Amino acid sequence: MIERPIYLEQLLHWKDHDVIKVVTGVRRCGKSTMLKMFRKELQKSGVPEENIISLNLEDIEGIDINDYRQLLQYFVDRLQPDGRMNYIFIDEVQQVNGFEKAVDALYVKENCDVYITGSNSRMLSGELATLLSGRCVKIKMQPLSFAEYVSAYPGKSPERLYMKYLENGSFPYVVNLEEQAYVREYLSSIFDAIMLKDIMVRNRCPDQNLLKKIARFLFDNIGNPCSTKKIADTLTSMGTRTTVPTVEKYLGSLQDSFLFYQAERFDVKGKEYLKTGGKYYAVDMGLRKTVLGNKPADMGHILENIVYLELKRRWEEVYVGKVGDTEIDFVVMQDGERCYYQVAYTVIDEDGSILKRELAPLRKIKDYYQRYLITMDMVPSVSHEGITQVYALDWLLGYSD
Repeated sequence: MIERPIYLEQLLHWKDHDVIKVVTGVRRCGKSTMLKMFRKELQKSGVPEENIISLNLEDIEGIDINDYRQLLQYFVDRLQPDGRMNYIFIDEVQQVNGFEKAVDALYVKENCDVYITGSNSRMLSGELATLLSGRCVKIKMQPLSFAEYVSAYPGKSPERLYMKYLENGSFPYVVNLEEQAYVREYLSSIFDAIMLKDIMVRNRCPDQNLLKKIARFLFDNIGNPCSTKKIADTLTSMGTRTTVPTVEKYLGSLQDSFLFYQAERFDVKGKEYLKTGGKYYAVDMGLRKTVLGNKPADMGHILENIVYLELKRRWEEVYVGKVGDTEIDFVVMQDGERCYYQVAYTVIDEDGSILKRELAPLRKIKDYYQRYLITMDMVPSVSHEGITQVYALDWLLGYSD
């Protein structure tokens, strides 16, 4: 079992706090396994097994739960009345209509500490958001980081593992699969489940063909500015007629399922958020390869995508930066702090023009926050007049800030 210390530490921190712990993330990213790890920690700390009550709503064969009343009763019947805390775990809670009422009823009991997981970001909207406003915390999970992935292969070269990471993807179960045919089959099953269970049924997106074409477009354009109009026009020109409102709806559903993330733009000089020019990044490169096939890889944009996901793990807010008429790949913010990142696969050439081009946007920034250039060039960390150039794999493994 691969250690996931970032998420486990968050669960341990919030243990017994008077808030509902909501673990969200794409299907099969490890949410259920993480809660299993946490339950083991509870038992190690002395919590009796009967005080840990869990239910996975995607695996309830033989259990009759069709609405929130039955869901609530399932747990009420198993609560231990001895005054000690009961730890409640509900996996894929969005499977039950009105689940928020059951969650709220458990939350208000003094002897219940509630943990729920879900594969759709909308589960914290609507009535749940109203009922639980200010009374829940979100723990946002992704598939394996590169550092977590490397930990599954002790003694192997990070350089070789990086290519394997791009080829097979970062879903935890993939590390158990060696043959490419099985990897592709497994990833295809995840993609189909997201399309059907998490998007089409739940979000009322009836046109599966259109949904898959939009997903394919986004996979093919990671790191490129994308507008809904551009997507609609491109699909229409290719024979799939659609409208901007329809594309907007389907894009929202793809993001709600955590298959894609949108990085909005931030004007560094004007200190304002911009409504246009955002970019989309995919949750996993293995899924991207599964959907696009053996299309030639754009290693620069793939590295940019990997860096974006890592920044999402480390920072609260991640934006595409704008400085005058130039662009910075990422501006990150948290607790009043800020940092800037430029990503390039390589900056090595004969006349140094690539390095100069990549440094130019960072040099336009006049504040005191740190600036980084991340590349795959295997060179020692070096400073270019205050801009730190780092080797991407060292940065992903946490060997540099």
